[in-house]
Amino acid sequence: MDKQQLSKDILKLVGGEENIDQVTHCMTRLRFNLNDNKKADKATLKNTPGVMGVMENGGQFQVIIGNDVPVVYNALVGNMSKSPDAKPAASSGTSKKKNPLSAVFDFISGVFTPILPAITGAGMLKGIVALLLTFGWIDATSSTYIILSAIGDGAFYFLPIILGISTARKLGSNMYIGAAIGASVMHPTITALLAPGENVSFIGLPVVAATYASSVIPILIAIWLASYVEKAIDKVTHASLKLIVVPTVTLLIIVPVMMIAVGPLGVIIGNGLTDGINWLFNNAGLFAGLLVGGAFSLLIITGMHYALVPIMIGSIATLGYDYLIPLMMMANFAQAGSALGVSLKSKNKQIKSLSASTGVTALMGITEPAMYGVNMRFKKPFVAALIGAAISGAFVSFFQTKAYVIGGLAGLSGIPMIIGPTFVYALIGIIVAVVVSAILTYILGFEDVPEAVPAAEPTTPAATTSVSAVTAVEETKALDQDVFSPITGEVKSLSEVPDPAFSEEIMGKGFAIQPSEGRVVSPINGTVFSLSKSGHAIGLVSDDGAEMLIHIGIDTVKLKGQFFSPKVQAGAKVAVGDVLMEFDREEIEKAGYTTITPVIITNMHQYNSIESAGRTTIKEKELLFTAKA
Repeated sequence: MDKQQLSKDILKLVGGEENIDQVTHCMTRLRFNLNDNKKADKATLKNTPGVMGVMENGGQFQVIIGNDVPVVYNALVGNMSKSPDAKPAASSGTSKKKNPLSAVFDFISGVFTPILPAITGAGMLKGIVALLLTFGWIDATSSTYIILSAIGDGAFYFLPIILGISTARKLGSNMYIGAAIGASVMHPTITALLAPGENVSFIGLPVVAATYASSVIPILIAIWLASYVEKAIDKVTHASLKLIVVPTVTLLIIVPVMMIAVGPLGVIIGNGLTDGINWLFNNAGLFAGLLVGGAFSLLIITGMHYALVPIMIGSIATLGYDYLIPLMMMANFAQAGSALGVSLKSKNKQIKSLSASTGVTALMGITEPAMYGVNMRFKKPFVAALIGAAISGAFVSFFQTKAYVIGGLAGLSGIPMIIGPTFVYALIGIIVAVVVSAILTYILGFEDVPEAVPAAEPTTPAATTSVSAVTAVEETKALDQDVFSPITGEVKSLSEVPDPAFSEEIMGKGFAIQPSEGRVVSPINGTVFSLSKSGHAIGLVSDDGAEMLIHIGIDTVKLKGQFFSPKVQAGAKVAVGDVLMEFDREEIEKAGYTTITPVIITNMHQYNSIESAGRTTIKEKELLFTAKA
């Protein structure tokens, strides 16, 4: 393949040099920030020899190349008149000015994603406690109930402190100053002082009574302001005094400002949003459910659903219930129904297996494999899912179905969220979402992928076949390749990876591992032929010629090497079990990235199939799979 010509074709098909703002590359794909994605010819790009796939994710236009991406990238840059390299990230964590709406969604997503485990765990416990109380298995006056309730309520009551840490981290400020700001307004003395009816002032300025427990918007605004104050003070303070002056002045300015102005304003905004949503569902429930339920999957694709998280939390904190969570569940179950409908309709065994497995995964609340790998791939099933979500959303909203806690994924694991007076309607809605989407998928149909027919073996007359020719064929024939696990963790199908490049096996075949430890060892005897600058991806070639890719996490290239510690360099000879990489699994996940790690053979054209070792959990150096020649 002529990489120079390929780079020219890609440059033209993405809209030309004038349409490129920035371009970088990771281990397998070119990552473009285009001025206008619509100017790119996706259809032609997908069918261009040398291009394995095209996708848009997180505002980036990504062209999947494979192991040759560095060569294509260099050729691409060589064909451009100016350097398109990404600019270094600013201290605030942003490198490119975004439009205001994208900036807001990115901010909310970055703040709430890391704290979701804490909120989810606490919410699940609140649901379990409510279930125990409903069935009379626990006494509301017992100390056991009081302790369990405190554990469940703790994360929500002290939410300003948790959000103070997460928001400061997102903005590049000191996380512990953020925590201190949240703790200040949650102090028992302040809480008592701000009780309604009390006349409070600070240096002569009136302090409006406000309740900060379980609040969201006041602390978000306060930490946003604090990030500017902190940076301004840091800039004008001598290095020897920064440790004392910066936090002291920041707290002295921000906490009073929060209590005098930001807090009351934030409470008004939060209550206004909550009241507005509830008014809509109380007065136009069926229409609201139809619209929001049908659009929820689209919101998830764009990341806009994160903007609803503060509203959900605020509703449950102030009213004790929320209308939006059931609609999110309907959307997820509809995606599951459509994937299962594809499994019923398709004649292709591989597609049937893929859609069935991703459908079951979606039932548990993990919809990305079903949505990206199946429904959006075949288009009509995705439309069926939107319709199914709209119909089931209208049903649950008509009966004012509520969620009473936040906890678990919006699937079967999240059932405790909806246990309450409207539980029956929620269950009926789930059935409607799955069944309607599956039936619509079956009726609408889709362009099925025909079964691959094994190519006939070429026949060569014995009289014209030389001994040397037979020998040459035997010498180039691939051998079976055993691949041992590079990571300790849980074995997953590639269909469960939330990236079509892997879930659709565009890059190659193999398995994924959900790591339980932060270390990668060599799965083969061979050579490290490439190591990404960000450390998230490792390319290897075995002594028997198998080309492999180990891709730690999805979109972790955006971390730019943070939390990754390579232990080898490109060109190093390795044996099974040699340490290749160490990474901080917990910090990567806190930053909002999944650490699921595809382990794949990229030159599958030399192999017939992949044979699993049959393990669901695995340790380093245990057999993961065999590539059969």
